[in-house]
Amino acid sequence: MTIPLLPKLDRLPASLPIEAAVRIELEEGIPIFRATVTVQSWIEELLVKQQQSSLSEDEEQELDRYEQIDDYLSFVNRTVRNLFLTQNQ
Repeated sequence: MTIPLLPKLDRLPASLPIEAAVRIELEEGIPIFRATVTVQSWIEELLVKQQQSSLSEDEEQELDRYEQIDDYLSFVNRTVRNLFLTQNQ
């Protein structure tokens, strides 16, 4: 099995808390990484503001960085799940 390359993150959002930004949950015995409720709330605030008005350039960049983190966590979760499933076949 070929493991794809990890996506590269250029930088983290300025508002991302260094601690308590990601939580780990178990789904069917597999660890899944998710943003904490605090981080999710901030992203939702940015999305609501984006729909109701417009974001500043800094806020747009911040939202883009959160999207990159979401993509990264999704990639990690898929990779971990696939490794788990491959090992248990």
